[in-house]
Amino acid sequence: MQLDASTVGILIIAALIIIVIVILFTFVPVMLWISALSSGVRISIFTLIGMRLRRVVPRRVIDPLIKATKAGLDLHTNQLESHYLAGGNVDRVVNALIAAHRANIALTFERAAAIDLAGRNVLEAVQMSVNPKVIETPYIAGVAINGIEVKVKARITVRANIDRLVGGAGEETVVARVGEGVVSTIGASHTHKDVLKNPDTISKTVLEKGLDAGTAFEILSIDIADVDVGKNIGAFLQTEQAEADKNIAQAKAEERRAMAVANEQEMRARVEEMRAKVVEAESEVPLAMASALKSGKLGVMDYMNYNNIKADTEMRHSFGKENNSDNTSGDEYK
Repeated sequence: MQLDASTVGILIIAALIIIVIVILFTFVPVMLWISALSSGVRISIFTLIGMRLRRVVPRRVIDPLIKATKAGLDLHTNQLESHYLAGGNVDRVVNALIAAHRANIALTFERAAAIDLAGRNVLEAVQMSVNPKVIETPYIAGVAINGIEVKVKARITVRANIDRLVGGAGEETVVARVGEGVVSTIGASHTHKDVLKNPDTISKTVLEKGLDAGTAFEILSIDIADVDVGKNIGAFLQTEQAEADKNIAQAKAEERRAMAVANEQEMRARVEEMRAKVVEAESEVPLAMASALKSGKLGVMDYMNYNNIKADTEMRHSFGKENNSDNTSGDEYK
């Protein structure tokens, strides 16, 4: 069956129309445009085509714009598109603006976009402004003046300060400042019993210091959740000091003992040296006497008298030794 030229032309035109419609629905979000128009958002189809050309996903802009319009917010596509191109989360910013509008919190789109681009969760900040958040600290250890360690756990109730979210410090800074205040308050107490008796003094003292300055939060209250007594740090330090003093004294005593041993050895060496000299001198006595006999300086009678004196001296020494031994035996008998 052959088709005439007019029929072929109609088929070609129909195919081209179908291709154009497919391309139109693929490149141009017609359904999104229809949805926006039905929601009261007046936007042209060429604006959506321009978003495609600028590599903007139209749904990421139009859907939040529809939510904002339904919530009564006056936003424009240029604002949302510019925030999307800057790398922001358009949907979260719009949700935060809707939540702030419902809670009667003054928050502009420019402020919310700045908070979002700064890396903060602007929706969570708005929610925290309405419902304050409780931050629980770990156990914070401080030492009272009497040396007893006190461990405290606190609960910090904070509310987000939207005006200070950009450039303000986070939760870690708040916890660190509260910990510093708790430690200083415990350290100023005379005894740990004062802390156990009145733990609310810690809260009052810490709150008076204005610890939320420069942070993205406003501290509403600081409540002491738990107080516990820890180690006796003062006694431990005294024990350590006594041990150190003992080691120093032992080292000094060992040094003195070593010096005494060295001096004793030196004295013994000197005594041995003197004994050697005495023996050497005694060995020269017979030679000197023989020389004196030969030269006539020493007579025979003088030599005999010398021997008699020497024998008498040795006899007396022997008597002295016997008497000493008898006395020792008598003492043992007694």
